[in-house]
Amino acid sequence: MPRLFLFQGFAIFFWTGENGKPVHVHVAKGRPSPHATKIWLTRNGGCILASNGSKLTRRNLADVMDFIMANHEEICQRWREYFHGGISFYK
Repeated sequence: MPRLFLFQGFAIFFWTGENGKPVHVHVAKGRPSPHATKIWLTRNGGCILASNGSKLTRRNLADVMDFIMANHEEICQRWREYFHGGISFYK
């Protein structure tokens, strides 16, 4: 699981083997977890909460989603590099 960022103690990462899915990240406190929060990236630079498995508070979730939107372009570029190919978006 490549970690992209560490933001306010939250690891933001890709889960290996998900290259057939639309671009998204997982978020967990400290270390990657299979039950992590999942956030889809959208074509227009936004993001959508898919699931909050890490049970982030409303405030933490808002901060993380703002950070993801601010780094949308870099996340997409790293998705292309890590998964060796194209990219699709949730909506």
